Amino acid sequence: MTARILVVDDEDPIRGLVAGYLREEGFVVEEAVDGQAAVERFDREPPIDLAVLDVRMPRLDGIEALREIRRRSDCYVIMLTAAAEETDRVIGLSVGADDYVAKPFSPREFVARVKAVLRRRRPADAAEDRLPPAAPAQRYALADGGSFVLDIDRHEVLLDGSAVELTALQFELLGVLASSPGRVFARHQLIERVWGRDFFGEERIVDVHVGNLRKALGEGASDARVVGTVRGVGYRFLPEPVGRS
Repeated sequence: MTARILVVDDEDPIRGLVAGYLREEGFVVEEAVDGQAAVERFDREPPIDLAVLDVRMPRLDGIEALREIRRRSDCYVIMLTAAAEETDRVIGLSVGADDYVAKPFSPREFVARVKAVLRRRRPADAAEDRLPPAAPAQRYALADGGSFVLDIDRHEVLLDGSAVELTALQFELLGVLASSPGRVFARHQLIERVWGRDFFGEERIVDVHVGNLRKALGEGASDARVVGTVRGVGYRFLPEPVGRS
């Protein structure tokens, strides 16, 4: 089926230009003039497959709009940012954007980014295929004496007996790391396993999502119990397997 794309930008010329590029490629395109209008669109049918969000907009900016959209949809999101606004890009990725494109941009590159993102499978759909074939409810011991349980079938994580709420992507990322406890996974290896070979963007997206995973687990880089950092290389799963539930 043809993807339905929502283009959100308060500048009419830019919004029209982006929408025009996408319509020429055969996509079904809708437009919204600001973040509030975009959020309201997500409360109606039919569903949106991908949203293109400008960061700087009145009423509701792109970052806040993305937060609201993520409460309603797991659609793909590409942020449009000013070339110098690196902070916006990092925040956008941490909130749940799939990619960003800096202005000014090449029409060819923009369309390529859209197609690359749409080729990815959503984490919720891809988890069963990409997660390692581990047995359910693998138990692990933490270095400080605590316990960790990863249940693939039930999509459940228990830390010291308490359930931890993770997004589908965070769970998949954790599952890949846990597939080989102690092994160091480089960023490009995690991108290939979690985001797929069609990923078109920066490797730092791994750092952002590892940071979010750590927050969900209640830890930081300096006091990690589950996800460790090997400086200059990548990340590894720290707990030691002890048995299955």
